[in-house]
Amino acid sequence: MNLTLPRLSLPFIALVIALPSARAQVDPVAPGEWPSYGHDRGSTKYSPLNQIDAKNFGRLRVAWRWRVTDTTRPGPNECTPLMVGGTLYVITPEDRVAALDARTGKQKWEFNPKVGGGIHRGVAYWAAGVDRRILVPTFGSWLYALNADTGKPIPSFGKNGRVDLTLGLRKLVDRAVVNQTSPPVICGNVVVVGGAVDDFHNTKEMPPGDVRGFDVRTGKQLWTFHTVPQPGEAGNDTWRDESWRYTGNTNVWTMMSYDPALDYVYLPVSTPSNDWYGGHRKGAGLFGESLVCLKASTGKLVWAFQFVHHGLWDYDLPCAPNLLDVTVGGRKVKAVAQVTKQAMTYVFDRVTGKPIWPIVETPVLPSKVPGEEAWPTQPIPSKPKPFDRQGVTEDDVIDFTPELRKEAMDILAGYWYGPLYNPPNLGKKTLEMPGWLGGASWAGASVDPASGVLYVPSITNPMWLELAKPTTPGADVDFTNVANSMTVDGPRGLPLLKPPYGRITAIDLNTGEHLWQVPLGDGYRNHPALRNLKLPLLGLNRRGYIVVTKTLLLVTQEGSWFNEPGGTSVPLLRAFDKRSGKLIGQVGLPSHSTGSPITYMAGGKQFIVVPIGGASRPAEFVALSLP
Repeated sequence: MNLTLPRLSLPFIALVIALPSARAQVDPVAPGEWPSYGHDRGSTKYSPLNQIDAKNFGRLRVAWRWRVTDTTRPGPNECTPLMVGGTLYVITPEDRVAALDARTGKQKWEFNPKVGGGIHRGVAYWAAGVDRRILVPTFGSWLYALNADTGKPIPSFGKNGRVDLTLGLRKLVDRAVVNQTSPPVICGNVVVVGGAVDDFHNTKEMPPGDVRGFDVRTGKQLWTFHTVPQPGEAGNDTWRDESWRYTGNTNVWTMMSYDPALDYVYLPVSTPSNDWYGGHRKGAGLFGESLVCLKASTGKLVWAFQFVHHGLWDYDLPCAPNLLDVTVGGRKVKAVAQVTKQAMTYVFDRVTGKPIWPIVETPVLPSKVPGEEAWPTQPIPSKPKPFDRQGVTEDDVIDFTPELRKEAMDILAGYWYGPLYNPPNLGKKTLEMPGWLGGASWAGASVDPASGVLYVPSITNPMWLELAKPTTPGADVDFTNVANSMTVDGPRGLPLLKPPYGRITAIDLNTGEHLWQVPLGDGYRNHPALRNLKLPLLGLNRRGYIVVTKTLLLVTQEGSWFNEPGGTSVPLLRAFDKRSGKLIGQVGLPSHSTGSPITYMAGGKQFIVVPIGGASRPAEFVALSLP
């Protein structure tokens, strides 16, 4: 193997492995089912169902509702269910796992691990003959294997049906700062597990974010991939001053994707600790904020590409990459597309890691923070163009009226602002656009495998942060983010920047060109300062969740996170025309969506199930179908 790691430009590293013959579909799914978080393990979020179409979408009605029995509701209900063999499998904010009849919503069984609760986005399914299992990640970093028919833990898996994920790492781990928020991915008989590491600490030493493979039958740990490479491993020399010894995080908290024909698993890796200051971890810092491709059966590195060198913006890769086959310039390509918080889409040959279109190392601003050495360039794709706003200039500030414009400019003057990758500063609040909620978020994108079109929901939502010397006991970094806001208020509670505040973008991955872009939602219209203005759709800066079918683009959207003066956010399931972006119709929901919906067939009917609620509201799963 000839593996090189340039110290200034880090496009990708690759290892060539003998491959099986190509096949047309990345991960075939039984008709009408939804067995993985993204429908298939290629994370397409695409179903070929067509019973619900443009003509009858408006007739959809609530078929059943299943309310979670949790009493504490520690977090939003972000679970995307699975549906296999007529049964839905869900996990609740309190870590209870339930099986529901796919036609009626009637509960079949429930399992309560009694480990606490938090954010959970789903479970995983594995089967070999009559042995059918639900793999369940829980609060406190446990992994359970349950009998899919009974909900009982399988005694032969780990110790009495569970594996302690804090064990088997290269460091002792405090269970209080590691967690499991996303489902693992099933790769043959290997279950690949990442994990969430708390990233709001002010210490250099944090738990490692290593990714591991476990035997799906026994729970035995089979391999470990060090996301901060250790001595003798590729990328170790990108961590200066032996910062690889203590730097943690660099974890995979979101979903992963898998190509069973290649036996390749794709890992979207997050930021090293800490998110906004890297004076204690100088260097590019592989595999931080990288897409990493491993051989799933062995955990061996195949290729990797780093999206952000020496990350200072919490621009961790937020979602599973989308796997699909496209035709580029007359050549068929097995592709992988990764959307990012910074509103870019990177597209690679998923076999070799070679970019489909050139990615240019582009000079960016240096840091003025003492001890910080921001990387001088960042990789910018030549295609596709960004799908949301990047950076902040005076031209981006709202101009609904001259008075609002002036007030907004006065507010902007209180911030340190500039282009994308504007590094955090001292002594003045730094504007970050996109903020660390995105651009794209963990909701991710969907693709239509038949057309090669990628559909991306995104939000225009700047944030601000403020670096200073830490004052918390035990802090051992020179600077940290001492205050940050997930939103930036403009004049009179309006947004600071121009609309649209939420959008959907359709991108043809055969050409790298945008096909269309439309606003998603319509917030702030009833604000007293805007009420009498004739404005187009404004969009709403809340996550959108997308499912693609043979006939429709189905979209739900979150409700308000914060105070929203004049907001008009209504809980809806919307349907768009896939080719034009035209709104076909919208159907009311009992509450705003809090996670990605699914669609499946049961009893001859197509259902759409949407997760709603949690936190301050009852968590539920709502099923819609034609009457």
